[in-house]
Amino acid sequence: MKRYGAEFLGTFWLVLGGCGSAVVAAAFPQVGIGLHGVSLAFGLTVLTMAFAIGHISGCHLNPAVSIGLWAGGRFPANQLLPYIVAQVLGGVVAGGVLYLIASGAAGFDVSKGFASNGFGAHSPGGYSMMAAFLTEVVMTMFFLIIILGATDKRAPAGFAPIAIGLALTLIHLISIPVTNTSVNPARSTGVALYVGDWAVAQLWLFWLAPIVGGVLGAGAYRLIASEDK
Repeated sequence: MKRYGAEFLGTFWLVLGGCGSAVVAAAFPQVGIGLHGVSLAFGLTVLTMAFAIGHISGCHLNPAVSIGLWAGGRFPANQLLPYIVAQVLGGVVAGGVLYLIASGAAGFDVSKGFASNGFGAHSPGGYSMMAAFLTEVVMTMFFLIIILGATDKRAPAGFAPIAIGLALTLIHLISIPVTNTSVNPARSTGVALYVGDWAVAQLWLFWLAPIVGGVLGAGAYRLIASEDK
């Protein structure tokens, strides 16, 4: 239960910090942090939580990561469901807290997106469903390769949180214009439920593509990292 609690709190922090930066601070008059700031905020949430709870739960914070770690032989199947439930609940509660904060400003309109992920008319850059799917698969695939490599017993000890946090920052710098960047079904669900409508209708892609990418990343890492006998 301590591990599940850590995953709940860690995913709460990821959604509140990452999506909160997009909703509250990205376009704030004159001092908005923009795309670069939002990208860094997501990376910082993972970096800080990896140091805080990595020794408790492994700091997955993401159903696609948990599934990818299972596919990579690093995580037991019997813990997948409770980890995913804890992550989604953490994301949804964080979305609720962010909604209460954001709605305290005059003119707040959740229908504008609330940091939800989307494609087509709801992609920041108007990218198609196929482009969005491919982006999410590839980004999550490389995220898993980096996670598995940075936490490999042969990797330099103690630096994994930095590599993983910077990887998530880079992923956002690349893909915010395409999908608003998910690579994390819990992050997508945590805000989409408050938007409803199109955000919920398109949510399937931001579950399917990251999970596919996570499994592909695990397979790719196992191919390149297996030790010669």
